[in-house]
Amino acid sequence: MYFDWTIILIIPAMIFAMAASAKVKSTFRTYSSVGNRGGLTGARAARALLDRNGLTNIRIEAISGELTDHYDPEAGVIRLSQPVYDKASISAVGVACHEAGHAIQHAQDYAPLRIRNAIIPVTNFGSKLAVPLVILGIILAQFGQQFLMIAVVGVLAFCLCVVFQLVTLPTEFDASRRALACIEEYGLLTDDERAGAKKVLTAAAMTYVASLAVALSQLLRLMLIVASNSRRN
Repeated sequence: MYFDWTIILIIPAMIFAMAASAKVKSTFRTYSSVGNRGGLTGARAARALLDRNGLTNIRIEAISGELTDHYDPEAGVIRLSQPVYDKASISAVGVACHEAGHAIQHAQDYAPLRIRNAIIPVTNFGSKLAVPLVILGIILAQFGQQFLMIAVVGVLAFCLCVVFQLVTLPTEFDASRRALACIEEYGLLTDDERAGAKKVLTAAAMTYVASLAVALSQLLRLMLIVASNSRRN
């Protein structure tokens, strides 16, 4: 029975990703139960950041779910989950201001965000085709070494996913930095409340670090699989 030992490469990254996901949910819920003294909801906090940065054209909408918050640059709208949109908690202000930070990045043509948005279509394409191409190339290589190039194309396609994760990191960290700076400058939270918001955003940032770790380990695995089959053939 054949055992694919390369699966071991992605286990640590997967454990890291699960731990990061659990941590952000736990931290978010903890500070969702802590109100801010100003009675500021996530929607009002985001609106304050947008207006003070001249982005009065950006809309804010409520959506369902938890931690589903995001900024849609094409629609010009920030979508906030219900626990963020209309709740006056520390978590709500931190997350809402983070999404407003993305809108400010977009308005200022922040380079990593521009790159990330530009490669999203090809990244989606690459993520769907990478593994099937690798499998197809390895199967067809039994009939001719030249077919292994199909697997190589699959590996290159997955590289796009890694690039996407790489440019996502500075984009997310910068949005959180902008959010915390604006929270302090505009006095949206007290010092101790701002410390709580920072914990929420730091926990969220670690999920993106974990995603990069998973992508890198998966890329290494695919490269080793293709290289191993190349030597075998």
